[in-house]
Amino acid sequence: MKRIRIVCFTILLIVGLHLWNTAPADAHILAVADGKVVSLEEVIVDLKGVRLVFMGELHDHPGHHMAQLQVIRALHDAGVPVAIGLEMFRTDSQKALDMWVAGRMSERRFLRTYFDNWSMWPEYREIFHEARERKIPMVGLNISRKITQQVARSGFGSLSPKEVGQLPGKVRCDVDEKYKEYIRRVLGGHAHNNSTFDNFCEAQLLWDTVMADALLDFLATHPEHTVVVLAGSGHAWKYGIPEQIRREAEVPYRVLLPEIPGRVEAGSITPAETDYLMLGLEEAPLH
Repeated sequence: MKRIRIVCFTILLIVGLHLWNTAPADAHILAVADGKVVSLEEVIVDLKGVRLVFMGELHDHPGHHMAQLQVIRALHDAGVPVAIGLEMFRTDSQKALDMWVAGRMSERRFLRTYFDNWSMWPEYREIFHEARERKIPMVGLNISRKITQQVARSGFGSLSPKEVGQLPGKVRCDVDEKYKEYIRRVLGGHAHNNSTFDNFCEAQLLWDTVMADALLDFLATHPEHTVVVLAGSGHAWKYGIPEQIRREAEVPYRVLLPEIPGRVEAGSITPAETDYLMLGLEEAPLH
């Protein structure tokens, strides 16, 4: 019996050590400019002084959405009037977003609009419920997917006068090599070659310009708010939406990108692309 107890204890000890060693490490935040790891609290102090906070993501990555939720909560708890900007929603769905946040629409009813705009509700659900519970405005930033799909297939020049008329007046599609290089790096297998890739970049840049225009409109009518923008990393990096903002107005902002192993990593990312790099976001909380 004593031998059995010793064997059982040994097995439990081995299993416990294995679980300890394989448990996900806490996620950390790297301040890219000086290469130092900083706390979430330090980052929030910095973010309190800006109007726009761009948080990149891989859309299907739960850890990226957990980090976004943490930043939204922390800013709200710090007394910052927060709004959430959504790449995932078109501007023509704003009424449904307003009704959702106000608690005047059931989840079942809201999901009709949600799935007309986007997918992956389980990944985003907690953020949407957080906004509803805390009455945090949510802002649709995008345009008809039909237009961006047309540009991705055949280029910006293929749009009809009617389609161009649906866009903000200052839309640009001046894709340069630096932009293309980053899109290849971030999107990996989504990137294509030659004219197809050029068209894809034009579609991305069209999104950037349209979303920048929507953000500037919101800031003009909500001067007290700081908007946390949730967007794919190919839109959130500094040469994406922030560059289009910079061309139109001086608006203080920060960019936080998630580490994407093999694509966006410490050592390869620069301050020209992001202010902070979120490391180890395998559903571990930021520290």
